[in-house]
Amino acid sequence: MNTTWMTASAKVDTTLLLVKSSAKKAQAGLNGAVDHVAASHDSNISEDEVDENTPPPAASTKKKKRKPKKKKKTAPVTQSDPPRVLMSELFPNNSYPKGEEVDYVDENQYRTTSEEKRYLDNMNAEFLTDYRHAAETHRQVRKWARQNIKPGQTLSEIADNIETSVRALVGHDGLVEGDAKVAGMGFPTGLNLNHIAAHFSPNAGNKTALGQDDVLKVDIGVHVNGRIVDSAFTMAFEHKYDNLLAAVKDATNTGVQEAGIDVRLGEIGAAIQETMESYEVEIAGKTYPVKAIRNLMGHTIDRYRIHGSKQVPIVRTNDNTKMEEGEVFAIETFGSTGLGYVVDQGEVSHYAKRRDAPNLVLHLSSAKLLLNVINKNFGTLPFCRRYLDRLGQDKYLFGLTHLVNKGIVEDIPPLVDMKGSYTAQFEHTILLRPTVKEVISRGDDY
Repeated sequence: MNTTWMTASAKVDTTLLLVKSSAKKAQAGLNGAVDHVAASHDSNISEDEVDENTPPPAASTKKKKRKPKKKKKTAPVTQSDPPRVLMSELFPNNSYPKGEEVDYVDENQYRTTSEEKRYLDNMNAEFLTDYRHAAETHRQVRKWARQNIKPGQTLSEIADNIETSVRALVGHDGLVEGDAKVAGMGFPTGLNLNHIAAHFSPNAGNKTALGQDDVLKVDIGVHVNGRIVDSAFTMAFEHKYDNLLAAVKDATNTGVQEAGIDVRLGEIGAAIQETMESYEVEIAGKTYPVKAIRNLMGHTIDRYRIHGSKQVPIVRTNDNTKMEEGEVFAIETFGSTGLGYVVDQGEVSHYAKRRDAPNLVLHLSSAKLLLNVINKNFGTLPFCRRYLDRLGQDKYLFGLTHLVNKGIVEDIPPLVDMKGSYTAQFEHTILLRPTVKEVISRGDDY
């Protein structure tokens, strides 16, 4: 055997062994690096990037404590006593109840199924939401008021309870500048006793108390975004007045029934008067015919303005003006055991900025400052002295009188029949929608 070849062969084998060993080490190092990169990449994969077939990681032997689930607050389903629960909580997603819907008749019967009229109706979604919000607020507040108004209470206490409830339910207390214009009182609460038919609300310091023998008219206005619901009722605590109240309620329902698109206002008045004056009432052994108060009327309602341009008489007239599609009317009737005619008399509480108020330069600083308060907080919504008081205004009467004298603000005195007589009032707000007449303020009570 050639030793030189063997030595060379041995060297070759040794070299091959060294090469194989180095290759294995290099492969091991490469595999380790790949594993490290893969592990690093896996740790950055989001849950959304994991394939649905990827097995879940092994469960930890240590049990994790479950966090107690927070209980969801459930919306209240009933109103509180007194009313303080927001309407938006009782009726989420603006799901406020509809009023009483009455189909049109005769030549307007087609409106119920007309696609064009339905389209127009659907365009008024915000209008209807605001009105239904205000109307349901009115129903819930007056329900509480009718259950809780009792002889012995002062008129100031009654007014404050009603107005606090309205503001709570719409969620606007009216104390922040401009808040009262978003939602709240559509006008000062009318609390009219006996021969006083309308427009009385107690000023600060009034101590008048409701008596067992009194007849009380309660006139409440609620607005949401300037959409005013105007509805009134009468309360009495002695049965001798039942026929007086029945006459006026019946007359108001007659007016609501007769009202509709293209109906002439004078014809509605005739129907109201016929119903009202078919009643009589016996008080203290004397029988009185119930008279419609001929110079009081229903009216259209405009946005942020309680009295529009049209008036609905409650006696027969020759007024051929027609009701029109899209209008909002307050159908209100007043009955009396007295003259059936009212005059301005008594301390003024109601005021309202005139829509057509002249743009005058005011030199009286108190008037100028007060007008700024009125513009920012009420606009053309009626207000009363109590509303100025709660905004922190004081010593404003001189300035207020100046605004009245300049024709910028209107003062609205109480309307009274003869002393010793009794008057009653019922009222509803109706919407003459394109497809249907909606008695928006209708409730289970009246």
